[in-house]
Amino acid sequence: MAFHGWKWLLLLGRQNTLAKVWRSRRGGSPLCWKRCCHWSTGKSLDPEMRAFLEENTEVTNSGHLTPEIRLRLLTPRCRLWREKPDLWPYGDPFWAIYWPGGQALSRYILDNPRVVKGRSVLDLGSGCGATAIAAVMSGASQVLANDIDPIAGMAMILNCELNHLNPFPITIKNIINSEAGNWDLIVLGDMFYDAQLADGLHHWLQKCIRTHQTEVLIGDPGRHQFLSHSIRSQLHKVVEYSLPECTRQENYGLTSSIVWSYQPSSSLDN
Repeated sequence: MAFHGWKWLLLLGRQNTLAKVWRSRRGGSPLCWKRCCHWSTGKSLDPEMRAFLEENTEVTNSGHLTPEIRLRLLTPRCRLWREKPDLWPYGDPFWAIYWPGGQALSRYILDNPRVVKGRSVLDLGSGCGATAIAAVMSGASQVLANDIDPIAGMAMILNCELNHLNPFPITIKNIINSEAGNWDLIVLGDMFYDAQLADGLHHWLQKCIRTHQTEVLIGDPGRHQFLSHSIRSQLHKVVEYSLPECTRQENYGLTSSIVWSYQPSSSLDN
């Protein structure tokens, strides 16, 4: 099965397997800048893992909305693009795809550095780390990247190196439904792919906003699960980007991606 078919499985997986993992890793201790980080500045990767990631991804800054950012991604020139999915020895490599919601968020931050400059930023479901990288490039005072896949954390370190940045702190625990962290800004892209997960995100983000007046920006290309969720009525469109042709082809006809500001009414509890 070619990777184009594999990617279809990945897209389905975001509605099934990965959603179950997010839901199963609930709670945990309160979000803490120092204690929850599995990687931070100066942390080195296992040499074998580094070699595996370098051999099975390609460094690219083309085909997406942020040519300023170089990333290690799965491309048609990678061996595993053409191989069967079960030959990948780790979990499904969601982190190796630059999803359109994350592209829109990253583009918006690079174009509008005032959004993050001097502020603390949490990149939820960070994947390849592009949005966190954009926040660092744009002057954020603190950045924490969060993803439940430990391989994503390792890939983020390589992507920081590619962009001549010290690795930012990374946590691989599920922080949804944990105590609301005191962040100036939370960004999340392409996370609304499962109804139950979307409900959990909705309530947790509301708690962050009401407890700490956190600003929330959401990137999504208009997937049905996102547009049909009740959160849609509490979103304000910030900007819409036309997706590059390469990204359109890889995402089955999606033509644009939108950044939304999440502004729930204080009177709403659901």
